[in-house]
Amino acid sequence: MTSTERLWMTREAHTRLQAELTVLRSRSGIEVRGDVMDTDDNLVENYLARQARMRQIQDLLSNAVVGEDPPDDGIAEPGMVLTVRYDDTGDIETFLLGVRGAEDPDVDVYSMQSPLGSAVAGAHVGEQRTYSIPSGASVPITLLKAVPYGMHAPNGDT
Repeated sequence: MTSTERLWMTREAHTRLQAELTVLRSRSGIEVRGDVMDTDDNLVENYLARQARMRQIQDLLSNAVVGEDPPDDGIAEPGMVLTVRYDDTGDIETFLLGVRGAEDPDVDVYSMQSPLGSAVAGAHVGEQRTYSIPSGASVPITLLKAVPYGMHAPNGDT
């Protein structure tokens, strides 16, 4: 995932990732647990998965912009909590445009690389956009609200 793109994340997400990295680093190389009969392949798989997660977290942390709210200008960008309407159904969804892998428990997170995140990025309140879902269908959405994360009320009272 190595990237030079600056990634917005909450202070809480940054702290969680640092703690996870500390735990992953504290484990020895390939662990052999006495209470579980793991095959050699599983041990190596687990070790490689742990190493990959450590690299992913290190990349996220090294490119993180932590808790700096973007301007309150009603434009969809990383660090904004967005409310969109799915125009075909009328359903409403609120989410943080941020970093996946550093989720926030108060609000769902979509990355800029997700179909919805990339489609809505740069939109102004009231603007309609479309994005493609895996089936290939186009889904029209309208941006109803965009507020900086620091101004977002977790209970939906934004």
